[in-house]
Amino acid sequence: MNLKNLHSVHFLGIGGIGMSALARWFNHVGIKVSGYDRTPSPLTDALMAEGMEIVFEDTLENIPSRIRYDKVHTLVIWTPAMPKDSLQLNFFQNNGYSIKKRAAVLGMITADLPTIAVAGTHGKTTTSSMVAHLLKSGGKNIAAFLGGLTQNYNSNLILHDEESGDATVVVEADEFDRSFLHLHPNVAVVTSADPDHLDIYGDDAQMMDGFRAFIDLIAGDGSLYIHAKAFQKLGAPKSKSVTVKQYGINIGEIQAKNIVAGPAAFTFDYVSGDKEIKGLKMYMPGFHNVENALPAITVALDYGIEEQAVREGLASYKGVKRRFEIWLQEKDRVFIDDYAHHPEEIRAFLSSVKAMYPDKKLTAIFQPHLFTRTRDFAAGFSESLSIADEVVLLEIYPARELPIEGVNATMLLEGITSAKKSLQSKEGLLDYLKAAKPEVLVTIGAGDIDRLVSPIANWMKGL
Repeated sequence: MNLKNLHSVHFLGIGGIGMSALARWFNHVGIKVSGYDRTPSPLTDALMAEGMEIVFEDTLENIPSRIRYDKVHTLVIWTPAMPKDSLQLNFFQNNGYSIKKRAAVLGMITADLPTIAVAGTHGKTTTSSMVAHLLKSGGKNIAAFLGGLTQNYNSNLILHDEESGDATVVVEADEFDRSFLHLHPNVAVVTSADPDHLDIYGDDAQMMDGFRAFIDLIAGDGSLYIHAKAFQKLGAPKSKSVTVKQYGINIGEIQAKNIVAGPAAFTFDYVSGDKEIKGLKMYMPGFHNVENALPAITVALDYGIEEQAVREGLASYKGVKRRFEIWLQEKDRVFIDDYAHHPEEIRAFLSSVKAMYPDKKLTAIFQPHLFTRTRDFAAGFSESLSIADEVVLLEIYPARELPIEGVNATMLLEGITSAKKSLQSKEGLLDYLKAAKPEVLVTIGAGDIDRLVSPIANWMKGL
């Protein structure tokens, strides 16, 4: 299907973070957008305010008439989260409509425009949003499809200027369900390649094969910027004409040196061959975020952004919602929220918080995400959480899974070596914290722990 021939796009599951970004893009380029979602949300409210038709009842009558009678010029985009007995889904499937998943549509968009794709088990949302911000603040015409809400743009989508010629697309390349294999990157970044999603891939070896297939998609004259540890696992693309550069903290061709971890900002030097930029300041803390900045800076420099603009862009980068998000930072009380849901992400996050507040007690609240992930990485979770002085566990958030016998949050407690550890209920958590009076408190997880963040922040602020 040629996207230029479309008159209408209809989304099934339009309220998802990735789906809503696509909806905004089609709306921006002048194609009529409609959709269904199960429940209203701030995202669906925003889409409706932008002129999109959204319904919350899965009926055929709620499908716009222009779509019901013009299948030739209509594209239906759906999420596998839609129930198989969905009336709208079955109508489109049984009546010859063009129906595609979000990943396939992103692939169609990236086939027509120069594309920078950012992949990795961890760090892809922050790195892709950082790439997009440095390019946009440096004056480049870009469109960006991101996996989180950027603090700079309060959106998961950065829109290009239609009248300024072709844009460059920055896209977060998601390894889940092998979605990133639909993309057509000219430039690719791989931030990490650790085992995850084993319910999809089966084992670590097959997941690494997925990442290798992704980097083999890079255009022949393209570039790959890859963390040195990921390169050790994946190797180089098959194409010898792709430029490959490794990066890391004190490792690889592109390095961060002289890192200073402060409570408000991290300062470091960027070194790549003869190129050195001293004293870069980043107000999104974290050693892992310093590493994430390295490929973003390199891409910006390669796209012709001047050194001073890179420096200013990095300093003005505010990060992504729920990625090292500092809610409160006072002398005796600190509260930070993070989306980390893999042992390596938790290790990087807690190590950075410890470096920022070395003399304060660190209390970590963690909600495991998925029964399979908890089972597969139980020892790693216990080890990384033990960086905190106190660990509070919430029960597992199941997401798309059914319970697995014997797999629960309690199984992590035994391996945690922190001085204090406990399992608490979401309902009783605030009362527990009021009695514990934490100094530096962090919430960690990808489930519905985010619903506890505002109440905790309001309590710590005395509201």
